[in-house]
Amino acid sequence: MQIYSKTDIGLVRDVNQDACRYGELSENCVWAVVCDGMGGENGGNVASKIAVETVSNTFLNDYDDEYSNDKVSEMIIKAVQTANKKIHRESKNDMALAGMGTTSEVAFLKENSLFLAHVGDSRAYIIRNGVIKQVTKDHSVVQELIESGEITPEQAANHPNKNLITRALGVEEDVRIDFIEAEFEQGDILVLTTDGLTNYVSESELADVLSSIEISSACDKLVDMAKKAGGSDNITVAIITA
Repeated sequence: MQIYSKTDIGLVRDVNQDACRYGELSENCVWAVVCDGMGGENGGNVASKIAVETVSNTFLNDYDDEYSNDKVSEMIIKAVQTANKKIHRESKNDMALAGMGTTSEVAFLKENSLFLAHVGDSRAYIIRNGVIKQVTKDHSVVQELIESGEITPEQAANHPNKNLITRALGVEEDVRIDFIEAEFEQGDILVLTTDGLTNYVSESELADVLSSIEISSACDKLVDMAKKAGGSDNITVAIITA
């Protein structure tokens, strides 16, 4: 497996509130976590940092190659729930961090099994044979409007509330996690990204880039595209391929 990532402050923000980390636990087992923080001058970057560190430490300290898929799932959910509680506790203990939170996109690949834990509006995509599919569903106001039929996906792209999310780590003491388990085939490409990329790079552009250039160069290319298109937010992308 190959894994790459890049995070960039973008062209407008003073602080990068995104965070990303990844690792390899064995020849056929890798993981990545992408977070987009929110809340106050420093709260967002604190929340995203706590999330990536908590998830990373759980995987590095707890994982065993003998784990069954059920055990892997339990470990991932535990890691995200623990991160949520830590962020929430910090926000209560320090008024300067009140209300902070973060999206969380956690991917864990073991051989041909993909596990995803999703909270917020960061996204996971799979590209298979050149065809892209969004695996996660945004926890956002505009997604709810799309599902209710009040707006179209095209209208959502420019909706004034497109950045309002309905679920995040740390906002409440407990959090609902979307958990997805899927098959990951040889040649598949998994992309984890914050909305700093997806607000500027379309799904078709994402698929075109990942189908036409070396994976090792794709993160740089995608970040550059987002910045050339506006770059008003922090930009983070992680790519895993089998």
